[in-house]
Amino acid sequence: MAGKPQVVIAGAGFGGLWAAREFDKQPVEVLVLDRNNYHTFQPLLYQVAAAEVEPEAIAYPVRSTLSRSRNVHFLMDEMTGLNLEDKIIECRGREIFYDYLILALGSATNFLGVAGAAGHAFQLKTLEQGIALRNHILACFERSALEPDPERRRRALSFIIVGGGPTGVEFAGALHELIGGMLVHDYPLIDPREIRVVLLEACDSLLTGLPRKLQDYALQRLEKMGVEVYLGTAVSRVTPREVFCGEGVLIPTETVVWTAGVRGESPREGWGLPLSPGGRLPVEPTLQVTGYPGIYAIGDLAYLEEGRRPLAMMAPVATQQGTAAAQNILRKIHGAPENPFRYHNLGNMVTIGRNKAVASLLGRSFTGWTAWLIWLGVHLFNLIGFRNRLLVLINWSWDYFCFDRTVKLILPRDSREQPSPGRFVHCRKNSAENTAWPLNVLRIERKKRRGAA
Repeated sequence: MAGKPQVVIAGAGFGGLWAAREFDKQPVEVLVLDRNNYHTFQPLLYQVAAAEVEPEAIAYPVRSTLSRSRNVHFLMDEMTGLNLEDKIIECRGREIFYDYLILALGSATNFLGVAGAAGHAFQLKTLEQGIALRNHILACFERSALEPDPERRRRALSFIIVGGGPTGVEFAGALHELIGGMLVHDYPLIDPREIRVVLLEACDSLLTGLPRKLQDYALQRLEKMGVEVYLGTAVSRVTPREVFCGEGVLIPTETVVWTAGVRGESPREGWGLPLSPGGRLPVEPTLQVTGYPGIYAIGDLAYLEEGRRPLAMMAPVATQQGTAAAQNILRKIHGAPENPFRYHNLGNMVTIGRNKAVASLLGRSFTGWTAWLIWLGVHLFNLIGFRNRLLVLINWSWDYFCFDRTVKLILPRDSREQPSPGRFVHCRKNSAENTAWPLNVLRIERKKRRGAA
C-alpha cells in the first residue's frame, strides 16, 4: 500500500459502486465506505412496499460485489465529518486519510417545507422504509377487517401518495393492483368501495420529464385502474389523521407516502463545502467539487447543469458519473488532463401496472405492452447478482400468472404491541348484545349496501 494514492468512496450506491469497479486492478488503494453492508436497487424499492418482491431480492452485499478486487476494500461505517485541511474523513470511532475523495452519499427526501410531512409521511428511500410502509399498509387492512366504526375504516383504507413523478406513479399503480387483485380477496369483510388510492400532484401533469403523449397515457391508465388523480393540488399540511390540500381541502387518512421532492444527502452544514439550494454540491464539468481539487461529487449529491438545466437525480446519471470520476482521478494520477463529463441519455421509462408502461428511448415513445416489456428487461438486466435477478423474475411471474403476491407479511413485529383496549366487544354466543360483535355489525352493513344497490 505504501506509495499508492489512497482513494475513499463515501457511499455504495450506484455511483459509488461503478466508481469502485473502474478502480479495479489500477495502481491505487480504494476504500468504499457505507453505513450499510449492502447495495439497494432503489428503482424497485416501491415494489417492496407494495409486497411485490422480497427486500433481499433488491439488496446485494457490497463485499460480494468487490470480492474479486484486491485493491478495492469495504468498510461498514458512517461518515460523520470532514477535515479538509488534513484530508481526513471522520467516522464513528475512526479517522481515514485520503488523497482523493468521491462523495456518493445519494439523496434524501425533500418535504418542501410542508408542515408535518417530515414527522407523519412515509418515505421510500431505504430498504427499512420500504419494509415499514409494507407493514403499515397490511396492518391497516388487518385493523379494518373487524373495525365497526365506518369513519375509522375509511380513514385507515385511504392511501395518499404525494408526487406524480416516476416513483409516485409506479407506486400508485402497484398499490392499486395489490389492493384490487389480492387484498380484497384476503379481507372479504372489507367493502372495496371504502378503499381509496389517491395521487396528488402540484403540477398540471404527471411525469413532467416525459413527452406529453406519455403523460396523458399514464394519467388515463391510472384513472381507468381506479386511482384518484388530482393535478394542480399541492399539499399544505400533514397530520397523523389527515392531509390538507389547497385551500382547506381535507382528506382523512392514516397513510401519506411522500414522493414529491428529493434533495442531495448533503453533509451537515456542507462540512466546509459549498452547497446549492437543493442541498447538492456544485461541481465542475470534471465532477470536482467547485474550489476543492481532489474531492469529487457524483450522483444525486452532485449539481451539474447541461443545457442550462441540472442533471436529473437518476441511477443512469449516477453510474455514468461514477465511472467518469474514477477515470478522471486515474488520469490526474498519470498527469493527463481530465475529461469533462457528458451525460448520454438513453431514455426514461415508467411502469404503471400489469401490461402498462411508458418509455421514451432514443427519441421514440412507447406505451402499453411494448413499453412494459422494455421496462422489465432493463430492470432485470441492471439488478446486481444472478440470484437477485432470479428471485425478482420468480416474484414477477408468480404475480403475473397467479394473481397473487407471496410477500404479504407484516415483519418484523413488536411482540409488545397489543390491540387498542375497548375498540371491540366480544359478546357471548347467546348474549342479547350479540349484535355488538364487529362481525355481525359489518355483515349487517354489507346487507344494507347490497339492498340499497
